[in-house]
Amino acid sequence: MFSVTVRDHIMIAHSFRGEVFGPAQRLHGATFLVDATFRRQDLDDDNIVVDIGLAAQELGATVSALNFRNLDDEPDFKGINTSTEFLARVIADRLAERVHDGVLGEAARGLTGISVTLHESHVAWASYERGL
Repeated sequence: MFSVTVRDHIMIAHSFRGEVFGPAQRLHGATFLVDATFRRQDLDDDNIVVDIGLAAQELGATVSALNFRNLDDEPDFKGINTSTEFLARVIADRLAERVHDGVLGEAARGLTGISVTLHESHVAWASYERGL
């Protein structure tokens, strides 16, 4: 299995519902490093996994829709705890849509999976992996 990873970051605000979240129930900010890893069994005809420039560009476009937002105010997230794990899935699913739409190029249709990791800090992160 081959993989290519590109990185970006987002800064968001949000709050959580539920005692398990303690003080994070109050509105707070978070800055995440976002790693998106694209996987495929075999290299394409150009001997690459995916066009790394397009992958970085589309990750940037995907996270820009979340950047500098209070997620509590976003209609897509109304009533949802936007945990790190949840946001990793949102970003992975949105990237998968871009692959299926051909935005990452025709050769990207040979990708078999995407995983997204959100790094909350130097000691904690969460990931979501999905097939294509």
